[in-house]
Amino acid sequence: MAQSAQITRLQRRLEAIPKTVRTAVVPSLVKSGEELAGTMRQLAETSRDTGALIESIAVTTPGASTPPYSQPGGTRVAGELEVLVTAGDQDVRYPHLVEYGTSKAAAQPFFWPAFRLLQKRIKNRTRRAIGKAVRDGWNKQ
Repeated sequence: MAQSAQITRLQRRLEAIPKTVRTAVVPSLVKSGEELAGTMRQLAETSRDTGALIESIAVTTPGASTPPYSQPGGTRVAGELEVLVTAGDQDVRYPHLVEYGTSKAAAQPFFWPAFRLLQKRIKNRTRRAIGKAVRDGWNKQ
């Protein structure tokens, strides 16, 4: 095989990997989002009044919109490689008050402690998924 044909073949392989990686990493992102939301729900259990806050914790997958008035950031569409975990919705507009407290109520953090607890695990899961996708991409071609 001529050198230019080999270079062309290599270039095609390199161009194919990003799409493969993007496709392959989404399930691990969704799994991480679900795990994070579950941990947040467990931590929010201590502040349970009606259960509405716990029920408002949502996982938004790529291409979907977050609930209106959700924290942090309100309504927005998740990007191609984003899984967003939010708390709050149109009926539950007080997650930040539970998280940080008020002058009349002590803070009952659930959002950021869950994030800090799982941050390393989520990063490692994502790195493994990317590595596997790259290896699988190279092995198939």
